[in-house]
Amino acid sequence: MLSLPPSVRVLLCLAPADMRRGFDALARMAADVLAEDPLSGHLFVFRSRRGDRLKILYWDRDGYALFYKRLEKGTFAFPEAPGAASLSVSASDLALILGGIDLARVVRRKRYEKSA
Repeated sequence: MLSLPPSVRVLLCLAPADMRRGFDALARMAADVLAEDPLSGHLFVFRSRRGDRLKILYWDRDGYALFYKRLEKGTFAFPEAPGAASLSVSASDLALILGGIDLARVVRRKRYEKSA
């Protein structure tokens, strides 16, 4: 299970990303496509066109860190959000995605959410 402070957002980039991109190109994609600050300390999650590779970029106080995962079988399932460039999910949702769980099929129990 991922243990992240509540202040850290997890942003899924819904457009496929070229997995040959490195730190700077993914940071530029976070700024241009997602319209977010790549130095914010949030996690930016990018998926390949085939869906079998995933990169997570985040700023760690003094430099970028990159997590890269390639599946031998299967794909990572991102939630659908027609017309959106990104989708904000919780750390527990990211853990489910990494574990192969499709969030569209997850049954969620009612929980309290503070209004914005």
